Amino acid sequence: MNPKLHALFTEYANDHRHPMNQLTHKIAIPMIVFHIVAMLDWVALLPAGGLEVTAGMVLSALATAWYLAMHARLGAIMALLFGLCFPLGRAVTALPNGKAILVAIAVVGWMVQLAGHAVWEKKSPSFLRNILQALVGPIFFVAKLTGDWKPSQAA
Repeated sequence: MNPKLHALFTEYANDHRHPMNQLTHKIAIPMIVFHIVAMLDWVALLPAGGLEVTAGMVLSALATAWYLAMHARLGAIMALLFGLCFPLGRAVTALPNGKAILVAIAVVGWMVQLAGHAVWEKKSPSFLRNILQALVGPIFFVAKLTGDWKPSQAA
């Protein structure tokens, strides 16, 4: 693993020790990533050869490039997950009150995330000290799911 990513994971893991906070993040991180990508997909930037480029596409591409530079396999998984957010987000938006549903997903996701820190961890989210940690949370979540990061590696 890239030493910089390892250091970022260690910092992230040290801020997420309580089991209930870890559980809230398993719920909240996918909701937050989904709503950010889906909502930014509402922001059209420019037409490109019959395809409209959105802020969601640009943000996903930039994040994916960083993830790939840090860890190729995890970056590829993140690219796939970002890619799934677009059709799912467009399907939700097409529903009656779809935009309101996405706003509700955003509110619930952030409430669950912040509750994990306020109620159980008793520590502010990592991204408030280091904005790069906002990118680390999702790939850390994937690394734990794939076994690329184990709790013992935080020591």
